Amino acid sequence: MNLNYELAEQDLIAARQAVGQTIRYCVPADLSLTGRRIAGFLVIGDEKWAYIENGRVMDQRSIADGTDYKIIPLIGNAVLEAEIDHSKRIIARLTMQHAARYGFIAQILNDISAKRQIRIYNNEEEPICAKCGGTLIHGTRVCPRCMNKAAAIKRLFAVSRGHWKTLALGLTILFASSGIALVGPYFQKLLVNGALQPTDGSTDKGMFFLGIAGMLAVLVFGELLAISKSRIMAGVSSGIAADLRKMVFDKTQQLSLGFLTSQRAGDIMNRVTSDTDRIRHLIQELCTTAIFQLIMLVCASYLLFQADWRLAVVVLLPAPLVAYLHRYIWKTVLWKLFHKQWRVHDRANSFLHDVLSGIRVVKAFGKEEREIKRFRDYNSEFAAATVKSEKLFSILSPITNYLIEMGQYFVLLIGCSLILDKQMNIGELIQFSSYAAMVFGPIAWMMFLPRWVANAAISIDRVFSVIDEQPEVIDSERSGKLAIQGHISFRKVVFGYKTYEPVLKDINVEVKQGEMIGLVGHSGSGKSTLINLISRFYDVTDGEILIDGVDIRTIQQAELRSQIGVVLQETFLFTGTIMDNIRYSKPNATYEEIIQAARIANAHNFIINFPDGYDTMLDENGNNLSGGERQRLAIARAVLNNPRILILDEATASLDIETETAIQEALKRVTKNRTTIAIAHRLSTLRHADRLLVLEKGEVAEVGTHSELLEKKGIYYNLINAQRNMTKKQDQNDGKDQPVSVEITA
Repeated sequence: MNLNYELAEQDLIAARQAVGQTIRYCVPADLSLTGRRIAGFLVIGDEKWAYIENGRVMDQRSIADGTDYKIIPLIGNAVLEAEIDHSKRIIARLTMQHAARYGFIAQILNDISAKRQIRIYNNEEEPICAKCGGTLIHGTRVCPRCMNKAAAIKRLFAVSRGHWKTLALGLTILFASSGIALVGPYFQKLLVNGALQPTDGSTDKGMFFLGIAGMLAVLVFGELLAISKSRIMAGVSSGIAADLRKMVFDKTQQLSLGFLTSQRAGDIMNRVTSDTDRIRHLIQELCTTAIFQLIMLVCASYLLFQADWRLAVVVLLPAPLVAYLHRYIWKTVLWKLFHKQWRVHDRANSFLHDVLSGIRVVKAFGKEEREIKRFRDYNSEFAAATVKSEKLFSILSPITNYLIEMGQYFVLLIGCSLILDKQMNIGELIQFSSYAAMVFGPIAWMMFLPRWVANAAISIDRVFSVIDEQPEVIDSERSGKLAIQGHISFRKVVFGYKTYEPVLKDINVEVKQGEMIGLVGHSGSGKSTLINLISRFYDVTDGEILIDGVDIRTIQQAELRSQIGVVLQETFLFTGTIMDNIRYSKPNATYEEIIQAARIANAHNFIINFPDGYDTMLDENGNNLSGGERQRLAIARAVLNNPRILILDEATASLDIETETAIQEALKRVTKNRTTIAIAHRLSTLRHADRLLVLEKGEVAEVGTHSELLEKKGIYYNLINAQRNMTKKQDQNDGKDQPVSVEITA
């Protein structure tokens, strides 16, 4: 991301006068403090910052005068704020286009103000086209301005090489079909001139039957070849689309969690389904109708000029005008309308996916009418976008047809004049008219071709934008296998989902083999981020994580994760049997191993109470099980592979006391002789931990056992007291003596 923009000469002179000769950073501040569009810049020197506008220094200050520099997002814009002289002060205002850039700037200013070494990790990519600077299509790296439709289609055919034999057969049949179609008008001429309107006045029955037989043969063989061609090309296009779907799905499985969480599930699904279907339609049209129409256009035009060049010119005269009209309308109007239509379609699909996935929440809050209204709005917006494009197309189509039919009218007018002048006979005019129709047909058909190409070209780029995406976390050539024992070391670990906003800062922790560590802290303190780094869902921004003394970046990802068991708060179960779900972590597990894992997780007893036992079919996400039963299946799935490291992400959250007790018993067996990292939701889980790590704003604030941290009377002590107070209030309100669990992770 660019943090050092070039300044115009007058701005550069003003900046150097304000901050010194050395300008370390320079970024646009494209809004005035009152919100007007301006060409302003914020420049940072060694010790000062200055705000420059049109060659004038509007504001400047020593960096050390301010503290707590931060970017504040507003509606449609953001401000850079700092605390100066014990009060908040706005330094610069900017559009959201530069918000990420100012995240880095705020961090830089804080480091300089605190006299720390500047530590920024400028790995962010700008959401703009590297060629033209235009905005990319949301969720992709596709620029609509620079997109080369010819290159996209060429790349598509490169993927189609595996089907070249079937494709070649289909094209051979296509050429044969075209040849037969071109013979038809000749037999019509024979029929008219030889029998119906003979030129010499005598009827030739042999010529009559030859003409009839020829026309019948053209019809029969033409239809048979058309059926064969359609079946073959449908198979080819479906096969290529299936290959693309497989490539996209395979790639999504290889991509890092960072990319997948940045995309809406509905968008990814659209690329696997809708986009590949548009591509299938294009292949089928290009490899059948388009090539057929092109052959007919070229050959019929040649035959027209052979018959009569004057009439041929009249026939083809409207073609350049029609082509120019279509190109102009598509390039200036329809292209933008179709872009908008596709964007609305994607948003509507993503919304539909979200609502259907969270239908229980919708019904729990009685918000069905609200969601119906929201979907109606999306649907109306899509319908309006579709109507606009179709309305324009419906106007363009009749105009084009009229221009084309004008050519046919002049052919008949001039042809009849030639017949009256004895320069042409009726059979020749019918033959010529038939060939003219073969020219008019392709020209009229090609009106629809830009729509198919436009639909598919963006789909091709959207599909290949996923296929070409590079994982953020990759195995290096020196990555190998490691039999994990369970010792984990965090050494000066720094990490942020956005590199200018570190979530974890200078984490230094040693976790011994077989030790159970509890992670405690407020929401957003970095607990879940820490366990994500252990599984290497993300790579650290700085520092290193070692397992048994080996940097995890040198361990193959599949090898690493196969030896780490994870139990999440939000348990996800796949549609299938209970056995299939437990076996997910170890597909080749024996029946005995599955039962043993279920016993460890306290799941065996409730499983065998089902009529089908381990073969019981689960509904979507296991909705026919209780929360505690789903959680115990998740624990069984995690321990089946006998992982050396176990991660418990609030595994007992949102459960009743009886169910929690059963799971706690299971966890005692599960964590034995395993290195365990547990994010605690209830105190009962924390008390069994060997040590507790209290995280505060991404840093390790306290470390110790439960009793040691209570004696310190710090953050953990305050959390304990907060829980006890809430428990007392709950007991007073409910009039019950039983303990009530209270979340301590705010």
